[in-house]
Amino acid sequence: MTLRLHATTVTDVGLVRSNNEDAAHAGRHVVALADGIGGMPAGELASSIVVRALAALDARPVAEEPEAALRDTVEAANKTILEVSEADAARDGMGTTVTALMLSGDQVALINVGDSRCYLERDGELYRLTKDDTFVQALVDEGLLTPAEARNHPRRSIVTQALQGLPYEATSTTRSTRPGDRFLLCSDGLSDMVTDDAIGLALRTHPDLDQCARSLIRLALDAGASDNVTVVVADVVADAVAD
Repeated sequence: MTLRLHATTVTDVGLVRSNNEDAAHAGRHVVALADGIGGMPAGELASSIVVRALAALDARPVAEEPEAALRDTVEAANKTILEVSEADAARDGMGTTVTALMLSGDQVALINVGDSRCYLERDGELYRLTKDDTFVQALVDEGLLTPAEARNHPRRSIVTQALQGLPYEATSTTRSTRPGDRFLLCSDGLSDMVTDDAIGLALRTHPDLDQCARSLIRLALDAGASDNVTVVVADVVADAVAD
């Protein structure tokens, strides 16, 4: 049995911002999402550099070591961001988060830098697979804040890691997957505005991918959507035709 991803992506500028710094890819073996750092110059360029590099993996033979492929691709994109920023002073300091997932056989590799998230919905349960690289998450880890307090903290959007052409420590992992698994990648424009319980309910109650993705965007908009909102919803499905 050959597995592939059946995926879709939807984005919205939100109710406050005038431009969209998010970028996303929804492919057969790779899904990716990047959120340009707000307030930084050319954040939308940084996010597009990373997503284009990851999307290119879909055009190649499926990697036997997907986690290594993701790490190498993200590192190459980080170097490109440095080159582009050094070539134009107006782009100095540009950066982006990244969360990406790659399917190979019955394994999925996941990589994360920043606060864009990945969730898994399986058998009616929601699992958060990433940990935010943020100031408030560090306070939660130290026991100085509860997760509930972190949701409303005024500094919740401050990231402690991003791709800016500088050294970083990506978090990556590989896990088994199976048909019926549903993955969600999202920018913090969703996760800051919508609770995990509401996210899980939307993933469970909308079998159609596009409808599910649009319902998640609507939840963020109804909550105020102070940032760009982007989601990638991907189902693991059995493919009768081998790649």
